[in-house]
Amino acid sequence: MIAQLEKPQNLQTDYERDGFIIVRNLFSVDEIQRLSEEIDAVRNQYTHLVDKRNMRCRWQDHYQTGECRFDAFDPIIDLSPLSKDLAYSPKMLEVLRAMYGEPACLFKDKIIFKMPGAKGYDMHQDWIAWERFPRSFCSVVVPLDEADEDNGCTIVYPGYHQNGSLSAEDGNYHPLPAGLIDESSAVPLVLNRGDIAVFSGFTPHKSLANKSDRPRRQFYFSYTRQSDGGELREQHYKDYHLWLIQKYREYGKLDTYFE
Repeated sequence: MIAQLEKPQNLQTDYERDGFIIVRNLFSVDEIQRLSEEIDAVRNQYTHLVDKRNMRCRWQDHYQTGECRFDAFDPIIDLSPLSKDLAYSPKMLEVLRAMYGEPACLFKDKIIFKMPGAKGYDMHQDWIAWERFPRSFCSVVVPLDEADEDNGCTIVYPGYHQNGSLSAEDGNYHPLPAGLIDESSAVPLVLNRGDIAVFSGFTPHKSLANKSDRPRRQFYFSYTRQSDGGELREQHYKDYHLWLIQKYREYGKLDTYFE
């Protein structure tokens, strides 16, 4: 039984048609508040991890000043026990089972802080043509703060996932060129605390700058079908770090590490 789902019988149909779903009030406000407090504690406890050489960290420019600022921990569940509980929550996994029609396996996990002023992300798809990157890859967005267009919520474009990869399948990340996606089809993922959204790795999406005075902290937990390789999270992070090391070397950065 899936608690608090809107039209639970349609999750698989809606996801296959649109490339995304939204589930309202899956988690309680109290659950999200406890997570929010733990993430604040993580930021305070692990300040030594915030280093441009640390492959756990992601960075984003300020949309006005261009200042490069810390933006994300990837992964996060090894730093935050409640985040790990959330990623493996029976409620979350039941939604994914209903959507996939089979069990789901955690593939990767991160939290993007997107503090006021943070620049958004260009239009892209999350799926990358790596040998062990499952085509069933999806991302689950769990907001710690209300997400709206003012603070740079994720914006998805329905239906395009049915065309698979829209860029070269060469193992690299590719922003999608202007004009490829019809902007009139945009769906901003406006989410309250307790809501989740799920979108396919082939669903084009982007986000705009956070022009508000509020953060837009969101977990991005990624999953795959169990039949698409089983438990692959550990192998994914090995592959991901090797890829990052190579990319950093191309820019002359040879002192990267993971902590």
